[in-house]
Amino acid sequence: METLERLVRRIDAVHDLHAIVRTMKALSAVSIRQYERAALALGEYHRTVTFGLSIVLRSRPPAPAIEAPAKGPLTVIVFGSDHGLCGRFNEIVAAEAERVMAAEPGPVHCFAVGVQPARRLEAMGRRLDDALYTASTASGLTATAQALLLRLDARRGDGDDLRVVIVHNRRGRATPAEPHRVPLLPISERWLAELAARRWPTRVVPSVTMDVDAAFAALVREHLFVTLFRAGAEALASEHAARLAAMQAAERNIDERTEALEGAYRRLRQATITAELLDVVAGDEVLGAGEAL
Repeated sequence: METLERLVRRIDAVHDLHAIVRTMKALSAVSIRQYERAALALGEYHRTVTFGLSIVLRSRPPAPAIEAPAKGPLTVIVFGSDHGLCGRFNEIVAAEAERVMAAEPGPVHCFAVGVQPARRLEAMGRRLDDALYTASTASGLTATAQALLLRLDARRGDGDDLRVVIVHNRRGRATPAEPHRVPLLPISERWLAELAARRWPTRVVPSVTMDVDAAFAALVREHLFVTLFRAGAEALASEHAARLAAMQAAERNIDERTEALEGAYRRLRQATITAELLDVVAGDEVLGAGEAL
């Protein structure tokens, strides 16, 4: 049976949990803005990179053939989270990655960014080539993107024809986490042709003074870096949006639970007071009856 002391302890515990949930809500709201700004800034940088590629491709027609043969093994890079408390965020991205790999008839390599998607993919029977921790800040995404590029370089050094697809969640209009696929390699020849034919926005067209092949290789690597960085930033923004939604739902449940516990406390306290008053009245009646005798 519930006692007043036990109800007080339960109400205090719920209040402490409510404070934790409010703190997590605030951190998630701040983090969403941080990663969205990082993705926006990288978008501007990517615009500069594409303009550079446009000039390099004009300086060396026809465009270099860099598209890898389609027969190479597929590499899937999955962005998730290290921590839970974000609803179905990791389940969604793991299921999307599994669909991509299941549709591939040949061997598949997989890199996971985040502990949670790695565990889910392994539970599905997938063997991971490597797993990385997620970045804790926007600046930490630089190291993550560079680490992934180094792993892809190692795969290229092993003689593999690289076909790479990024799978991550991003914020949608109706939901905080929608699965998204980004083809990373091979680079589309149509896209390169469009860059070569792009009209320069000013009258003065820049020229390439360094080695054209070296400039092209450097700009392509920057394109790959930006694509990985932006995928990571969008995934982290989606993660915190999903966590914010989960904490809002938890806060509503906590408010309802607090109201129920406080109502039970008031009823039990009233019942206790009533019982004590009845005991006092009954005792007074007994004493009065004894004096009358």
